[in-house]
Amino acid sequence: MAAYKPVVVQACPKLGEKITQDTLYWRGYKTPVQIKEFGAVNKIDFSPVPPYNYAVTASSRIHIYGRYSQEPIKTFSRFRDAAYCATYRDDGRLLAAGSEGGSISLFDVSGKAPLRQFEGHTKPVHLVGFLSDKYRIFSGGDDYSSKLWDIPSATEIISYSEHTDYVRCGCASKVNADVFITGSYDHTVKLFDARTKSSVMTIEHGHPVESVLLFPSGGLLVSAGGRYVKVWDVLKGGQLLVSLKNHHKTVTCLCLNSSGQRLLSGSLDRHVKIYSTTSYKVVHSFNYATSILSLALSPEDETIVVGMTNGVLNVKHRKPEEKNENSQKKRQPAYRTYVKGRSYMPKQEDFCVSKPVKRVLRKYDKLLRSFQSSKALDAVLEPPIMLHTPEVTVAVMQELHRRGTLRSALAGRDEKQVNLLLTFVARRVIEPRFTPVLVIVADMITDIYQPVVGQSAIVDKQFLKLQQAIGKEIDYQEELLEVLGMMDTLFATFTKKRDTCLEESKSNGVTEIIETNRNY
Repeated sequence: MAAYKPVVVQACPKLGEKITQDTLYWRGYKTPVQIKEFGAVNKIDFSPVPPYNYAVTASSRIHIYGRYSQEPIKTFSRFRDAAYCATYRDDGRLLAAGSEGGSISLFDVSGKAPLRQFEGHTKPVHLVGFLSDKYRIFSGGDDYSSKLWDIPSATEIISYSEHTDYVRCGCASKVNADVFITGSYDHTVKLFDARTKSSVMTIEHGHPVESVLLFPSGGLLVSAGGRYVKVWDVLKGGQLLVSLKNHHKTVTCLCLNSSGQRLLSGSLDRHVKIYSTTSYKVVHSFNYATSILSLALSPEDETIVVGMTNGVLNVKHRKPEEKNENSQKKRQPAYRTYVKGRSYMPKQEDFCVSKPVKRVLRKYDKLLRSFQSSKALDAVLEPPIMLHTPEVTVAVMQELHRRGTLRSALAGRDEKQVNLLLTFVARRVIEPRFTPVLVIVADMITDIYQPVVGQSAIVDKQFLKLQQAIGKEIDYQEELLEVLGMMDTLFATFTKKRDTCLEESKSNGVTEIIETNRNY
């Protein structure tokens, strides 16, 4: 009796991932550490001075973590309601945060109780930051106002009420100590100068602004809102330089690396995209478990911290660089040790002993060997196989067609199974590698289940999707044939012109030779 031969799955070449310097650099992080917080992480901010601790704002607490610690080394919890936007001062000594009640608290990093309380906002404060002179604080709240505060006297210096919706983000200029920027849900970004009583510049983003970022030079501004990340030239009056749309959901946070050459954006689509600030193309991306609310990068790019909606803090540390050790390593066996005997050919008088190889069959191969066609088809219609290895499903269908049992395997199915079959066929029939087999499958399904059309809304919907997919593919093929006809006409015209030019050059050459001979 002949042994059963497993189904041959057609292997298709896969495009290799392009490895660049950015890929190698951003892959150089260890396995992430997961830290569970009490609520959604709305802000992460690194201290600008060593040892680069970072403040995490979640729920009604602010936790200070060390660079490698998995437990908070300090906690500020004197908030009645939720805390927002804990931000370090440039010297790393003071920390300011907003609250749900509208007050702003100023903490000494080495203490526990607030040093100052700033009262003036009537609704939650989601934006707090320090101006570069270190003695003033700017804030923005849900009462549509932006305020400037004096730290020594704890008094309000000036208030701006130009936004018409919640003020949720902002940043300060490092070049000019009087300039700060706010972003609002009214789709605008406003630039304020503390020496004036109104905004200096207004930029229309087009979507509710979730985050703004100013480059260290102060000339370029980045705004994020909706699915867009936009870069503006402040020195040219807020001219739009580039608009990026690489996320599928709302972009919630922005960040620059230490050199300012890479821009990072986090989104509710669970991705962090990394852009080059010269070409503004995506050079790398990270994928996370849930939607991202906050993102921060340590001053030396050694640590990436991401805060998510489920309260999980994801911390990645860079792998240490390998040091060249002068100590001798244990000598490994030579290469010839491993390949010894592999190329040996037995002689005529040698007796060869073959080692039996146990062949492990897949589930569908076992069912096909026992002639259970319908169950074999069910085995390859499971979601993991259909989604990740559709070539296996198509290979089994092709084997059943070769045996002449495909029609019987497709028949006798209920509404759910027919829906699964039609979903797979409608999705994969347009792929050239699967088209020859799936067209036969679609034809058989239509013949078998044509009498029951109209009895199930789900099955009817899948038949319509299959019809639309095939109709679109036919239209594409017709358009391609038209383009090929145009190209053939152009190539034929170029060939005729070239032949004509060659004939003319030859005839001119003969005439010149004849005239030369006559002269002689």
